[in-house]
Amino acid sequence: MSRLTLILGLISAALLAVSALVGTAPVSLGDSLAALAGQGDAATRTILWEIRLPRAAAAFAVGAALGLAGAGLQGLLQNPLAEPGVLGVSAFSALGAVIAIFFGLAAVSSFAVPVAAILGAGVATVLLATAAMRGAGSVTLLLIGIGLSSFAGALMSLALNMAPNPYSLSDLVNWMMGSVANRSWADIVLAAPALAIGAALVLMAGPGLRALSLGDEAAVSLGADPKRTRLLVIGGSSLLAGASVATAGTIGFVGIVAPHVMRPFVGHDPQRLLVPSALFAGIVLLVADIAIRVLPFQQELKLGVAAALVGGPVFIWIAARMGRSFS
Repeated sequence: MSRLTLILGLISAALLAVSALVGTAPVSLGDSLAALAGQGDAATRTILWEIRLPRAAAAFAVGAALGLAGAGLQGLLQNPLAEPGVLGVSAFSALGAVIAIFFGLAAVSSFAVPVAAILGAGVATVLLATAAMRGAGSVTLLLIGIGLSSFAGALMSLALNMAPNPYSLSDLVNWMMGSVANRSWADIVLAAPALAIGAALVLMAGPGLRALSLGDEAAVSLGADPKRTRLLVIGGSSLLAGASVATAGTIGFVGIVAPHVMRPFVGHDPQRLLVPSALFAGIVLLVADIAIRVLPFQQELKLGVAAALVGGPVFIWIAARMGRSFS
């Protein structure tokens, strides 16, 4: 384990503990610490173990999934602007979840929304992979991703417009804005298989991503299989994006920011970038979730909105720097 990974892991653990101690309910520090140790009154234990900790775990898991997917896609496409949100994967994943909610499939089975979200992410990723394997460049892939996001956004707007009742409309809006409020351990367990398999696939692609950074011909000469690497990253990022949307709705820009911040610390090695990006993205969403809980707003800010308010300007800055470097 590298020093960077260890430091980020310790920060993550500390923030998870802080997140358990922060909230709107008036619980003292002593009572909170006692509840974390399994002691104290039942009400405090319920607040910490059934409300705050699942929410914190969901925020960290979603952030880590998006950070890992972003790092994998950036290494595959060799473009620091690549991530599930920008490439339309998250939008299609959200569209899948919206379709499941709109047609009432969520009431039929608890697996309907996660499965629909993963399938939606898979559709977008297959389209992008097909374009990449046919020789599309990074700019072309980004334009395709923008088109996919716009198309998915139009279909989701149509679903909002055609919502059969106010309750369906509220559910649709919540998924599109992104939130980990009221998440339970059951939600995390439901998404855990897709998160675990997706993470394993992207991590398995690490050596191939390092070889691909030298070009396809050099990668083959080093014993790497570019096609296998692409399939691993595409499949893994689809599962990660789908599971994150199924858990928290649409959360944008985290997958861009985390790899960009971590890249200088790992020597621009796409394999070594994967785990630090996942941990840092989890930290970012944890900090954002803690902030929106303590900010004195009459209505709690949605996590997806907070991430976009911070990540949007950073995305513009990264794009501007890329433009200057190529000019």
